[in-house]
Amino acid sequence: MAQKRSEIILQELEEKGSVRVADLSKLLNCSEVTVRSYIQKLEEQGLLFRTHGGATKIGAQVSIVYSAESLYKNAEKKMRIAEKAYEYIEDNDTIILDDASISYYLAKCIKENPSKSLVIITNSLVAAGVLSDTKHVNLFLLGGQVGGKMAGTMGDMTIKNLEECHADKAFISAHGINFDVGVTSIGSPQMQVKKAIIKAAGKVFLLVDSSKFGGGYVLAVCPLSMITRIITDDEIDKAHVERAKRDYVSLDIV
Repeated sequence: MAQKRSEIILQELEEKGSVRVADLSKLLNCSEVTVRSYIQKLEEQGLLFRTHGGATKIGAQVSIVYSAESLYKNAEKKMRIAEKAYEYIEDNDTIILDDASISYYLAKCIKENPSKSLVIITNSLVAAGVLSDTKHVNLFLLGGQVGGKMAGTMGDMTIKNLEECHADKAFISAHGINFDVGVTSIGSPQMQVKKAIIKAAGKVFLLVDSSKFGGGYVLAVCPLSMITRIITDDEIDKAHVERAKRDYVSLDIV
């Protein structure tokens, strides 16, 4: 219930730019005290600014069109996963972020922690917008045609750029995880970019919420043997945890 209400608050902000506690109380059918607690928690996660009587949307440094539903769905889980992923980043690392929504949350972790100087390569306009004025980050935005729900570059130009890159680590997400075939995708352009990212990185971390495990697939990106570690949330089914152990897949649950 709390997660759903938080998502509704973020959706309202995305549509209106600002919201009032009184209006949210009626919309969510809960007390104003409860609404304020949600707003405080979302501000602590860096997802909004509190104001007197409400909240306002965080203004991006760059105007970017993206799917708010994709970005803010499961926001709390994505933030926990991103915070864990940040622990694997070391000072002076070169890392690649893909155009998944979770890259936004990892970009925020990086921005808010100036103790590590990083080189970041990304095809995500959303992540680039977060990091564009970050002094401890040397940012490279991959070229290519812009597309997708999360405003990322893709296509031959993006892949060619990646062929000229090498990174210590890559942090990617996926449409799904199928233990029989590996990391899966539903779109060929995104799949080709992910393959190029994996090839360019020394280690690859897969950041996915628990809903991504199991189910069918259309395209296979790579076998799980090419993934250094999977980071997911604590709602993952026990059967998937057991399968990961059986297949010697490194799994962090947060």
